[in-house]
Amino acid sequence: MTELSFHVEDVFPEPFAVAPNLTARVEVTESSDAVVHAMAVRCQVRIDPQRRRYTDGEAEGLLDLFGPRERWTSTLKPFQWMQTSTVAQGFTGSSVVELPLPCTYDFEVTASKYLHALDEAGSTVPLVFLFSGTVFTRGVAGFGVERIPWDRESTYDLPVSVWRELVQAHYPNTGWVRLDHDTLAALARYKAAHGLIGLDVAISDLLQGAGEVIA
Repeated sequence: MTELSFHVEDVFPEPFAVAPNLTARVEVTESSDAVVHAMAVRCQVRIDPQRRRYTDGEAEGLLDLFGPRERWTSTLKPFQWMQTSTVAQGFTGSSVVELPLPCTYDFEVTASKYLHALDEAGSTVPLVFLFSGTVFTRGVAGFGVERIPWDRESTYDLPVSVWRELVQAHYPNTGWVRLDHDTLAALARYKAAHGLIGLDVAISDLLQGAGEVIA
């Protein structure tokens, strides 16, 4: 039987990805001296929001997710960010595996709302990596197949600056909002009727008409 442990060493933006993508560098250690022929690794990445403190500005940005501070004892719970997977080559002892973390800037997604609300200066995103999958071993009797136990996990504090760097690289000075077709059509009619040059200007015009100050 294999004895596997996982430790997330680093998370960084993938510089040449077409879509927003982080990469987690994970050290995998096998302590029983078994020869690992290959591994199919699955991972659930969760955000553990109660593991950090929040400024008043952050709390305001998180109101839509968790409600006011007085409710946080019941609402500030871990939630899933993503599920991902990779295939690792064979090794003996230990190896470093790069795990892809595809990201989205869609503000309808809970994780994106959370990440957008955090201040960058010196703050982090508390992550939990939950590992599972299949191990293919090689021994004197041939090949064996084992499951990675469900209790294998690792924590990592992702600097908010890393997330900001990723977003800035793919969405410089912009965001991404999903709208219904009817809403888009109405917005386009409003833009045309008022002679505005773009949907962004149309939304700004509507917000200013409602008394919202745009920085």
